[in-house]
Amino acid sequence: MSKKSTVLSVAKKAKAAAGEMALLPTSVKNAVLRKIAKDIVAKADYLIKENQKDLKAAEQQNYSKALVDRLVLNDKRIKGMAQCLLDTVKIKDPVGVVMQTFKRPNGLVIEKVRTPIGLIGIIYESRPNVTSDCIGLCLKSGNAVILKGGKEALYSNQAIFKVVQDALKGTKVPTDAIQLIASTDRAAVNELLKLDQYVDLIVPRGGEGLIRFVAENSLIPVVKHYKGICHTYVSSNANLKMAHDICFNAKVQRPGVCNAMETMLVHKKVAKEFLPKMAESLIQAGVELRGCDQTQKILKDIKKANESDWFEEYLDLILSVKIVNDTKEAIDHINHYGSHHSDAIVTDNKKEADQFLKSVDSATVYVNASTRFTDGYEFGFGAEVGISTDKLHARGPMALEELTTYKYLIHGKGQIRN
Repeated sequence: MSKKSTVLSVAKKAKAAAGEMALLPTSVKNAVLRKIAKDIVAKADYLIKENQKDLKAAEQQNYSKALVDRLVLNDKRIKGMAQCLLDTVKIKDPVGVVMQTFKRPNGLVIEKVRTPIGLIGIIYESRPNVTSDCIGLCLKSGNAVILKGGKEALYSNQAIFKVVQDALKGTKVPTDAIQLIASTDRAAVNELLKLDQYVDLIVPRGGEGLIRFVAENSLIPVVKHYKGICHTYVSSNANLKMAHDICFNAKVQRPGVCNAMETMLVHKKVAKEFLPKMAESLIQAGVELRGCDQTQKILKDIKKANESDWFEEYLDLILSVKIVNDTKEAIDHINHYGSHHSDAIVTDNKKEADQFLKSVDSATVYVNASTRFTDGYEFGFGAEVGISTDKLHARGPMALEELTTYKYLIHGKGQIRN
């Protein structure tokens, strides 16, 4: 069977199953999510065994440590995958929620009601836990889903998909509602992006190259998850101990993810006191620093940051550092060079914090906290299918509510329009 006919067949099956998914009661969806979570933990050895094949291939390809970290499945992460599904069970089902009801003068009663989007296509790279997270969210929100993972996690994704498919057997959730395109050929992505007759939404997760390719070639609406150029601004009004801990966490805790800090901005009044201690901690953790001219006068042995560095999502232990004159300059830098993902200020000044919150044009904006919290699980959403840097239809962590749309249900008693 050709690539085109294979992808088309998958889409037709999933689209047909989407109609059944929309009718499932919450109790059925929750019971299936619990079953999948149980089976994922029970089959951890199988998942780890398949994951080892991906890790071996990654080693042969000399992938960076950050990328390898994204690939790893171990007992802790598998339990985390299961817990995400169980947390999704606890969250209120958005399907069928009446958002608004109003009565017209002619007696018509109009309800605005949340409904599933239909068939979601999710194209993603690296992290295999995305497979179970997205299945769980699409299932709970009443959607069918087609998954297209990257070659880096091919064996892991297929293994997770198999566990889920086996778990669905004998339940009221149609197995056709969860589909995986196992091909590593980019041609399969091309074919999927043309199927606007069947697929209602595309969500790409991965590097900037993938996102741009999808956005430029899709006939289907796309919610974009562009790169995470995340900033932390250390104000002259900051508690410097707090700023140290926040910046260290934002850069080092898991550098290969989209909500990790890529640029640190420091007010000129605190730079001489703050930067040496901060740099010492970062360098000990293996971080390469790249600074502006003013930063290099304080940290004499670091590399110079070029213009391209301010636009760079390193996804690695590399950090750009810039000294700024005031909060407005920090905000202007973030809005110009950032990716509208996650940005933070460390300050004890409420007026300054409010200025930052209102002026930074990003999906998530923090005061005195690490950007690492931009995550569906951390927000209490169970998980997310991506972090949208768009403004429509979703922004920030895209979870259950963002996987629904709405329609108007109108109740009449024989009214006709004059």
